[in-house]
Amino acid sequence: MPNSTHYRKLENMMHSAPIVKLVGARVEISHGQADITLPVNQNLFHAAGALHGAMYFLALDNAAFFAVNSLVEDVFVLTVSFNIYLLRPIDKGIIKASGKVVNSTRTQYFAEAILYDADNKEIARGSGVFVKGKVKLTPEIGYK
Repeated sequence: MPNSTHYRKLENMMHSAPIVKLVGARVEISHGQADITLPVNQNLFHAAGALHGAMYFLALDNAAFFAVNSLVEDVFVLTVSFNIYLLRPIDKGIIKASGKVVNSTRTQYFAEAILYDADNKEIARGSGVFVKGKVKLTPEIGYK
């Protein structure tokens, strides 16, 4: 059953994270889905003049992670593994990762995410396995 209060608290939790503040990412969460937007910042470029792959991973993993955590209302989930495919470089604009849960078992969740540029061209994709962690979702970790 969708829980918009839970989604807003997850959004607040993400927006309070130091790395998210540093890179300027934003999130919108719904049932089994999450969208992450991130401005392309030249301070995060590699030597060849395009956005570093670490930012692709950050956007894709967070989109998949929050899609999963939208279904888990008591604890912080953990990324067990994440595969990423970098398809094209980007050096300006905004990127958007759209993540969704594609399957789950009693102990694991499987999610995918696709990363788009400002023209809605696919620039990367990834998929991961997630599990429930032990850290409770509380105001102390920004879940408020």
